[in-house]
Amino acid sequence: MGTRAGACLRLAVLVTCVCTNAVTMAQELVRFDSAPVRLGQLQQRLARERGVAPKAADTIEGYLAKPEGNGPFAAIVYLHGCDGHAKDDRKSITQFVTGLGYVSLAVDSFATRGIKDACTEPMPALMLARQGDALGALSYLSKLPFVDPQRIAVLGGSMGAMVALQLASTHNVETFDAPRDLKFKAAVAYYPLCSVASEELIVPTLILIGELDDWTPARNCELWMKRRADRGAPVKLVVYPGAYHAFSVPAFADGREMHGHWLKYDAEAARKAVEEMQSFLSAQLSR
Repeated sequence: MGTRAGACLRLAVLVTCVCTNAVTMAQELVRFDSAPVRLGQLQQRLARERGVAPKAADTIEGYLAKPEGNGPFAAIVYLHGCDGHAKDDRKSITQFVTGLGYVSLAVDSFATRGIKDACTEPMPALMLARQGDALGALSYLSKLPFVDPQRIAVLGGSMGAMVALQLASTHNVETFDAPRDLKFKAAVAYYPLCSVASEELIVPTLILIGELDDWTPARNCELWMKRRADRGAPVKLVVYPGAYHAFSVPAFADGREMHGHWLKYDAEAARKAVEEMQSFLSAQLSR
């Protein structure tokens, strides 16, 4: 895949797998600042000499929802795929996350940047910007009275999953101008390209991928797991036999080719992935 934005698509979780009596509030559109990249001393000096003011932080939109009650609740930051943030996707994610008893903040990295999709564009700069968006969302949530700032996880699908893995990587600790004592408690990545991450991670991570994924191959994650050799925070990789990219998206029930890759919904893999995620989040975000 190289620098092309291969990982596509939203993550449509099967909310029917969640049995709950939780009541959620309507989604609220919120805005917050993306965490800016930290400038080195040389960069700061050169900017001062040129009389260039520091670039203002990007303003990012997100959709916030919470379970019934005062909390404080654990929270999930959701990062969409390269095709953006569909309304139905936000609804599914919100129902799933709040149904589990967590606050949900679905980050839209494209709206304020005027991006429709990034599935065929070079992505390194955007990936970096999206890490800043997620950290901005983390900071925003940590200030809400009904959120426990020590129990916030990040969940991503495809391109968003790759961003989640980068956030969990050791090399991102000092990259952004963000509070150093604030970090995600855990990460969940649906069908990412694992090689974007460092070999050691700093938070427990769950990776869910299809055996036949030809966009973000499972083999890439298996080789990465071998290289990391159990160093750093614990990582669980689950490969679903016979499943393709976007196996959790019901819209692809009949299968569909996109940008030369095959996308297909797999009900059994989707159900099992939801169960894995529920168990993982429960263990990582418990008090």
